[in-house]
Amino acid sequence: MTDRRLDRAQSCYTSVLHDVMRAMGLRDFTLPPRIRPLNPEGVLTGPAFTIEGRIVEGADAHQTLLEWTGLLSKCPAGHVWVAQPNNQIVAQMGELSAETLHMKGVLGVVTDGALRDTNFILKLGMPCWGTHYTPRDVVGLWLPTAIGEMIRIDGVTVNPGDWVHGDRDGMVVIPAAHLDEVIEKGVAAMATESKVRRAILDGVDPQEAYLKYGKF
Repeated sequence: MTDRRLDRAQSCYTSVLHDVMRAMGLRDFTLPPRIRPLNPEGVLTGPAFTIEGRIVEGADAHQTLLEWTGLLSKCPAGHVWVAQPNNQIVAQMGELSAETLHMKGVLGVVTDGALRDTNFILKLGMPCWGTHYTPRDVVGLWLPTAIGEMIRIDGVTVNPGDWVHGDRDGMVVIPAAHLDEVIEKGVAAMATESKVRRAILDGVDPQEAYLKYGKF
């Protein structure tokens, strides 16, 4: 991805971006804690390619695979696959799909649903976030209902192009309109936190450090 903001965003930890957005008056931007990284190392950050779907009992197996592979074809490089599958029954990402996206240059996967083939995904190194694991797949059961439209994960709205940003602590959604401001303030906040950390290590009283730097 050539977006210069990617490197700067990757340098930020999620909690500092959370604090920046809270201070800006933004609300409802933290994804629920049930959505966790398969591998908690590193940072997943980038613009969202949004998908929504639902269980359709008795769906044609060929049609479900046709629709699924169509989704894989449409997801652009330099984006994060972000899905609201509206079920906890079938896996919403597995080995072949993750490998396909990875080869295309997709940055990672976030789904409010299950993962499968997790050992293969871990070996691949594709960042994938989900709620649980299951061997059951989408064939004959799940179809997409919207691509590139607003989705909701609990009380959090994700629009196409909004950035998702997550690490071991969890994941936040940064509205596209505020992205540059959030990143710049996040980088500045981390610099201030470093000064507070140094002061504490030098024996400065924590309240005194807070009053001096305005952050703790």
